[in-house]
Amino acid sequence: MLLICIALAAPAQQLQQLPPLSRQVSLDNSQRIRDLLRAGSINLSLQDALALAIENNLDIELQRFTLPQADTELERAKGGGVVRGLNFTLSEVPTGVGGPLSPLVTSPAATGSVSNGTSVPTNALELGVLGEPQDNYSMQGTIPQSNGSNVPIYDPAVTGQLSWSHVSTPELNLLSYGQPAFVTQGFTANAGVQQGFSTGGQVAVSFDNSHQSTNALNSNYNPYTGSSLGLNITQPLMRGFGMRLNRRFIHIARNERRITSLLFQQQLILTVYGVVRLYTDFVALYEDEKVKEETERAAEKLLSDTNAQVEEGTLAPVEATRANAEVFSTRQDLINARGMLEEQEAILKNVLTRSEDDAIRSAHVIPTSPLEIPAQDAIRPIQDLINEAVADRPDLGQARLQVENNILGLQGAKNATLPEVDIVGMAQNNGLAGPMTGYSTSPNQPLAGGYGTVLEQLLARNYPTLSIGVQVTLPIHNRIAESDLARDELQTKQAQVRVAQLQNQAKLEVEDAVIAMRRARAAYEAAGEAQKFQQESLEAEQAKFEVGASTAFFVIQYESLLAQAKSTTVAAKSSYVKAKAALQRATGSILTDNSISFDQAVNGKM
Repeated sequence: MLLICIALAAPAQQLQQLPPLSRQVSLDNSQRIRDLLRAGSINLSLQDALALAIENNLDIELQRFTLPQADTELERAKGGGVVRGLNFTLSEVPTGVGGPLSPLVTSPAATGSVSNGTSVPTNALELGVLGEPQDNYSMQGTIPQSNGSNVPIYDPAVTGQLSWSHVSTPELNLLSYGQPAFVTQGFTANAGVQQGFSTGGQVAVSFDNSHQSTNALNSNYNPYTGSSLGLNITQPLMRGFGMRLNRRFIHIARNERRITSLLFQQQLILTVYGVVRLYTDFVALYEDEKVKEETERAAEKLLSDTNAQVEEGTLAPVEATRANAEVFSTRQDLINARGMLEEQEAILKNVLTRSEDDAIRSAHVIPTSPLEIPAQDAIRPIQDLINEAVADRPDLGQARLQVENNILGLQGAKNATLPEVDIVGMAQNNGLAGPMTGYSTSPNQPLAGGYGTVLEQLLARNYPTLSIGVQVTLPIHNRIAESDLARDELQTKQAQVRVAQLQNQAKLEVEDAVIAMRRARAAYEAAGEAQKFQQESLEAEQAKFEVGASTAFFVIQYESLLAQAKSTTVAAKSSYVKAKAALQRATGSILTDNSISFDQAVNGKM
């Protein structure tokens, strides 16, 4: 009964220790998107976009389920199991039409050259703007490390056996049992408890019982009951010995819990940076559409003025043809700009929602956070930024923990190359009793009795058995373990090199982002000056056109140059904001700079 209670209590205790899977799968959007939806439009600020991404983005939701997975890894390791490993693949936000492949960034306006707009593919897939880039942060590679020497199972196990048997054996010699066929009939009831310990030792307690009856005529006791209560201990001295060795998977699993938190933080960084970039590009496209609309209105006004002068006879009819062509050219630019804006809007809404109903799908996003460039850049020394990146970036932190886990795993690979030398000990008490058959006339019958007599013999240790010894298995040439060890050592060194590569990449990203900010500011200042002078040049040419001293051709040229300068200004502001976000990502401060709490992100409530 005691063994049965232990058997029932152990699984219940283990179930209570497992982390509950309280989070359910939900594809419903958060209430925030409904609150922002007004009269068919979504008035969206950058902070609202970031909050919606934290609450609704499915890439982040996927990573939320990896956090309890790490808890199950730890529970498995505490029970003596090997860790199953983690998924180190994270998804970035789609590039979007305003990303690196976007034709939005136009060349600076050059005197004497006219651009009639940019040709944009009608299929967004041609730009590769819809797919989510996948990043694998595993330092191990695709081939896992060997498990090394076996770890004992720490969870106790209750064993039991109930069986009934009937055996009939023909006999050649009647003197053996007095019967031509020897028949035994019996019942067996055995129970035991076994458990492993972090020293590598195995302990088993067994309580065996058998009740047998025979048809033998020359037996003193029939039926008879035999029992034994034994303790078996096996303790490795070389392979499998040591608490640190046998608890290595527990330490690895604890590191994996930290790794999952860092991976979740890295997914937050990827998503937040991607949303900032998508939103910035959307605002740039939104402003660029306004530029294209203004340019179209200017072209239509020029056409109207040209037609009036042609009718008056002060301009040749060919000028009206040129002005009319410019109207359709600017209209084509406007159509392309609107198409790109719609594509970017669809991508942005897909990132910020889990599912789109008709109301969200038909709603237009109106950005409320303008692109702004501060008067001065408060950039700290480059070395300080690099030190901050190396210390704070979660991708570097989890990479170092992976290397630490590889080093912990090497303990098992090294230990597996050792010989097996185990101390084996056994202590057992035996008992046997049964009713007398009358076959023997001896007055001394110590085994006469029932099951109570058997238990009395066990407790009194009337028939003890003791043994102790050393069991040795010495491989002549353990090539499997030696090869695994060599392979694991090489993989660990490769992981260390990959960490160094990742650190160098982080330093390069910091430097590149600082340079990009500097270039974007310079481009913005130059574009602003160019826009001012192009505006003055256009106004001067329009004044000449009004008095008949110029033609529509030159006015069209200056209108195109001004439109190009305005688009360049918009692109420069967008590049600056994205470069700043890239620097925040490179240093690992983008979550703090945008007031995003890790705990709130885990709960999905901002």
